[in-house]
Amino acid sequence: MNAAPSRPWPAPAKLNLFLHILGRRPDGYHELQSCFQFVDLCDEIAIEVRTDREIRRLTPIAGVPEEADLCVRAALALQKAAGVSRGANISLRKRIPIGGGLGGGSSDAATVLVALNHLWGANLAPDELAALGLKLGADVPVFVRGRVAWAEGVGERITPLYPPQAPLETNYLIIKPNVFVSTAEVFQDPELTRNSAPITISGFLMGGGRNDCWNVVRRRYVEVARAFEWLSGFGPARLTGTGACVFLACESEARGREILREVPPAWTGFLARGLNDSPLLERLAAG
Repeated sequence: MNAAPSRPWPAPAKLNLFLHILGRRPDGYHELQSCFQFVDLCDEIAIEVRTDREIRRLTPIAGVPEEADLCVRAALALQKAAGVSRGANISLRKRIPIGGGLGGGSSDAATVLVALNHLWGANLAPDELAALGLKLGADVPVFVRGRVAWAEGVGERITPLYPPQAPLETNYLIIKPNVFVSTAEVFQDPELTRNSAPITISGFLMGGGRNDCWNVVRRRYVEVARAFEWLSGFGPARLTGTGACVFLACESEARGREILREVPPAWTGFLARGLNDSPLLERLAAG
């Protein structure tokens, strides 16, 4: 007999408030610095615990085979690591745009790890879940831990930021142009900046930081450049990750809604609230 599906678990999007590339490692990966902040734009994941060991994906994603789905891979990784004899049916309600630099896939994987660790009674510690998540993607540990974070290395060295170091939980207008950005192509581009000087947390909070991927993305993806230029007419626009999403901090929700009404129909706009604590932590506390 299978357990009834639990109340959906949130998987929040993230913004890279800046992204510096310090150098390239011998293994081909890049040394980064970034600040991750969550926003209240969330995917929702419903999970039904199975009495057998099967992991089933009930909501297919176009272009993503089941064996490559990060939700399925996360469940299988936890099942193996914790020696769990039960399975799960996983349903995903997708709200975070794919290929937007908002971390939707990584967040979905993290939510599955955290939720099933609870529902299966696996009782792995957060550090163990984060280590499992790192094998799925560099951003997954940030979502597992659920706190606004300063990230270094390939994104795996995480320092939680708390007031007064945490960024202000402001309103953000996010625009997704109708284009998919290849992160791999951006990081392989020979013109990518790879020698930024390290920045400190205090230096970032005083107004430092930029996105070193921007010049490459702007050259490769004209539609992203157009969206960035349009949004810059309302204030200092920024690129999150390698894009395609660009975003703007708004002084109020009302101002954000005013700009949202003007977004050209070729693009998708979202108004989201910045969060220093992931809603996943609140859902976990609710049991």
